[in-house]
Amino acid sequence: MEYRKLGKNGPLVSVIGFGSWAVGGGGWEGSWGFQDDRLSIQSIRCALDAGINFFDTAPAYGLGHSETILGKALKSNRNNVVIATKCGLVWDTEKKITKDVSYASVIQQAEASLRRLDTDYIDLLLVHWPDNATPIDETLLAMQKLVQDGKVRYIGVSNFNIRLLNKSLAVCHLDALQPPYSVLRPAAETDLLPHCLNNGIGVIAYSPLASGLLSGKYTTDSRFTPEDWRSRSSWHIRQGLQKNLARVEKLKPIASELRITLPQLAIAYILAHPALTSALIGTRATDHILSLLPASEIKLSPSVISEVRKIAFEAFTP
Repeated sequence: MEYRKLGKNGPLVSVIGFGSWAVGGGGWEGSWGFQDDRLSIQSIRCALDAGINFFDTAPAYGLGHSETILGKALKSNRNNVVIATKCGLVWDTEKKITKDVSYASVIQQAEASLRRLDTDYIDLLLVHWPDNATPIDETLLAMQKLVQDGKVRYIGVSNFNIRLLNKSLAVCHLDALQPPYSVLRPAAETDLLPHCLNNGIGVIAYSPLASGLLSGKYTTDSRFTPEDWRSRSSWHIRQGLQKNLARVEKLKPIASELRITLPQLAIAYILAHPALTSALIGTRATDHILSLLPASEIKLSPSVISEVRKIAFEAFTP
C-alpha cells in the first residue's frame, strides 16, 4: 500500500481510504439500504489489516450510526489510523437533515462526533457542504477553535467549488478538500485539483467508482431498492443510467487490455493525478475491499491516462 502526505503538514494516509457512507445503514434519506453492523466491522478491520489507515465518515451517515460503528471497530487501533469526519449537516426528531455551519453548531457537532467515535480527537474535520446562511469565516473560526483546544488536528472542506475554496483560503490554510472525482465525473481536474496542488492542499476523492456505476456490475435493466438513494438519482435511473453505462462500455476494452478490472482502472486513473492524496472506496463487504486494493499498485502509462481522460471529457456533462 502506498501512503501520501495529506497537504503541507498532515499525516501520511493510504492512497486508498475507507469510505463509511454505506456503514450508516438504513432508515435515513441518504441510505444505501440495510447494512449488517457485523459485516461493517469485519470490513473495517479487513481494510485495516490490508494496510488502509485512512477512514472517512460523517455524522449524517446513518444519523450518527456510521461514526459509532467506526469508533467501535477502530477503538483498539486508534493511534494507528487517521479518522476524518464532517460537520454541517444536522437532523431533527423526524430525521430531516438540514445544513448548519454556525459557530455554536460546529462546536456542538464536533463534540457529538467525539463521543460517537469514542475518541479524544478527530484527525481531520471537514465542512460537509457549504451553507450560504453562514459566512465561511464564522465556520472556519469554530474549526480553528477546535484545533486550538486539541479536539481536531486538521481541517478542510468538502463539495466546495473554486470560488468557495478561495474564500476559505482567504481566512486560513486548509489541509484538505474532498470533492467528487471519477472518470464519469472529472470536472475537478479542470480547476480544483491544480489549485490544491499549487496551494499544498490534500485532495481526498469521494465516489471514485461513481457510486457503483464504474463497478461493471450494472446494466440498463438494473434497479435499486426504494431505500437506496440511487433509486432517486438521475445518474442511476432511466436515461441517466443508460448514458453513463454507455460511457462505461468505452472503458472496458482498456481495462481488458491491461488485464485489470474496470474498478481497478477507474481508481488507478484518479490516483495518477499528482494532486490526489487518497481515493475513498465505499465498501460493504471484505471481498470488495480485497478486489480493489491492487489499484493502489497500478501505474498507468501516460498514453493510457490520455486515452481514459479523452473518454471522460468527451462524454462529460457537468
